Amino acid sequence: MAVVAPRVEAFAAQMPGGLSRRDQRAKGELYVRGLLLDGKRKSMQPMAQRLEVDHQQLQQFASSSTWDYADVRQCLAGWAQQFLAPRAFVLDDTGFPKDGQDSPGWRGCTAGAG
Repeated sequence: MAVVAPRVEAFAAQMPGGLSRRDQRAKGELYVRGLLLDGKRKSMQPMAQRLEVDHQQLQQFASSSTWDYADVRQCLAGWAQQFLAPRAFVLDDTGFPKDGQDSPGWRGCTAGAG
């Protein structure tokens, strides 16, 4: 990781998603590093173990930080266009149906509406 850390930091810096506070950007960069590290499980606790940090830092960033995912997606698409020169973008909804109000991503959907 030490070899690629500067590239990861530069990449994370380009994906601000409206993160105006330095501590949010630092936790966002930590989260990106956790996703890029080897390991099958990408949930908070295993990533935190590999990063040697308290998992609550990652959990708070993912669940409590206010940022606009659309900005991050736009930045990521621009990065991909510049560095990867893709010929096509494939959108794949790999999601699963939500099950109750406590499910991640639940936004008050009515039955059958999503």
